[in-house]
Amino acid sequence: MNQDITEEEYAALIILRQTGVDIIEAALIAKEALEKGRGRLRRARKCLDAGAHELSRLEKTVSFRKAVEVALDARKGRRARTLVDFRYFCKRLMRYNPGMSERRVRSISSADCAAWLERAFTSLHQRRKARAILSGVFSTAVRQGWCDANPVGMVKNPEVMENKLPILTPGEISCLIRAARQYHNGHCLAAVGMMLYAGIRPHEVARLCWEQVDLDNKAIYILPRHSKTGGARRVTIHAPLLRILRDCQGPVHVKVCPANWLQHWKGVRSEAGWNRENPWRADALRHTYASHHLSHFRSYAELQCEIGHRDASLLRTRYVDQRGVHQAARFWAA
Repeated sequence: MNQDITEEEYAALIILRQTGVDIIEAALIAKEALEKGRGRLRRARKCLDAGAHELSRLEKTVSFRKAVEVALDARKGRRARTLVDFRYFCKRLMRYNPGMSERRVRSISSADCAAWLERAFTSLHQRRKARAILSGVFSTAVRQGWCDANPVGMVKNPEVMENKLPILTPGEISCLIRAARQYHNGHCLAAVGMMLYAGIRPHEVARLCWEQVDLDNKAIYILPRHSKTGGARRVTIHAPLLRILRDCQGPVHVKVCPANWLQHWKGVRSEAGWNRENPWRADALRHTYASHHLSHFRSYAELQCEIGHRDASLLRTRYVDQRGVHQAARFWAA
């Protein structure tokens, strides 16, 4: 079709051709920009600039796998066990959710996170921990500018119904102490005593040195880098534990526990009668300590400080079982 065009229109065609894209497509984009600018050139240019800025922002992101690597590197000063858990939960998330590792973190939504957590973990306790770790990955990504907000914040934390766990009977306590005295020349007795009469966790007691045990002031000092929650605390040494520690005390720079402590701790339990037919109950000593402490000293606040909890809610719902405490005074005088 023959149609005369002006010199300006011809110049415009030349400019569009120089873009290297289809002239019609280029013209349509120019038309769309003018429509967004409501027919005004200055506003159309502002729209293009704003769009270019937003595109640059959206492109500044990384894969989820890369975000995990950077988050791990940012936590390299944490305890080894913390890092092992961080790696395990992230790897499990990526293994059970194909394609997750290569997803760009900026494109991941709260709905994605909720679905991935549910698919990878059936246990509510594990899902809660995985949610916290996943939130840590995105918090690092936000600080790096790879996404604008943490999508895990909108994912509901699973509500876990805490069941009260049974505590050791007086007979079981006697068997355990007797086994600890006899096993490995009694080298595990101090640690067992600390777990039973001071509520110290197995992994915390494994990090203790004798310099943190002050028999004169009847105190054990748990350092921030040694505690599960990262907080320091002072634990009181009561009469039964004081007698045990006076017999077991070693040089200040020596660890309270022998080498391969967790294996020895398993051996003590086995000697005391806990096996496949009679399995050990997790945190049994800590729960026994908490129940007897509250029954005798009658103070949630004091117990909370001693045991290292941020608040008393877990003590009230899970740790304290008064039904099994019949001779609290005898427990502390043993």
